[in-house]
Amino acid sequence: MQNNLNNQIDILLVEDNPYEARLTISSLQDQNLANKLFHVDDGAEALDFLFAKGQYEDRENESNPKLILLDLNLPKIGGLDVLREIKANDKTKSIPVVILSSSKLDADVVTSYMLGVNSYVVKPVDFDVFSKAISDLGSYWMLLNESSVLLLLAKTRLVA
Repeated sequence: MQNNLNNQIDILLVEDNPYEARLTISSLQDQNLANKLFHVDDGAEALDFLFAKGQYEDRENESNPKLILLDLNLPKIGGLDVLREIKANDKTKSIPVVILSSSKLDADVVTSYMLGVNSYVVKPVDFDVFSKAISDLGSYWMLLNESSVLLLLAKTRLVA
């Protein structure tokens, strides 16, 4: 699902598997959470999108997504390297990132948390369980969780 790139994007989905991307988008649509979703299928494109480079150089890069759903096993640049760049940059480090991966490797989970991921979810194999997990994730991060951007603004005002 592609939107006008100068409009606010709520969710950036970084997933190279077309089936899993469609399933994720469909599950979020069921919760009315996919209206402002943008999907890319490799790590290099995700970074270009976030930092308004390459084909996205005309995008207003002050307008960050509210949530990033990130696969680990991506072509071009892997998910851990994408996460590393997101969390190392002052403009993007407060964006919540949820890893959606088929990997249960302890090293992937530990490294993800050490790099600053907000949540790590192993993709369920069962269609219904996967769909429910995505719906629950979307609802939590988009509707229930207090935005880290709002918290940063509040802290700035308290300090000033």
